[in-house]
Amino acid sequence: MRKAKNKIINLALLCCVLQITLTANSCSVPNLETPSCTAGRDVVKRFYSFHFGNDMRPSPENLESRASFLTSGLKSSLAASTDETRDYFTGTDNYPKAFRVGQCTSLEDNQATLQVLLLWHDETRDAQRVVHVETKLVDSKWLIDKVTN
Repeated sequence: MRKAKNKIINLALLCCVLQITLTANSCSVPNLETPSCTAGRDVVKRFYSFHFGNDMRPSPENLESRASFLTSGLKSSLAASTDETRDYFTGTDNYPKAFRVGQCTSLEDNQATLQVLLLWHDETRDAQRVVHVETKLVDSKWLIDKVTN
């Protein structure tokens, strides 16, 4: 009788452990994003966090402080720009208050394009607009190569 009782207890414990294991494994969410999207998303989040946390006005000093996030081609193009008010990375001189990185598309392993949702919120309006940020793998580092409205 005692052996039968121990078998029932062991069987019940085994069922509990099995149930916990299956439940824990079914709760994980698979990452469906490509590695290039994940890497591109990381550099875009870090860049825009830095950009929004600092002066967004175009200037040689501000461009230099962002240089580590940008391809050499984009840096050269921005350095040659004569627009002194419009921020290239948001496409406006009315700087947004917040951003959110959205959908990513990647056709190649070394490039990714991410949507960045720009948000304005104040007493008179709530507005949003999307820009597309192209990232590229250059010398084993992901960099921003282009921003389009």
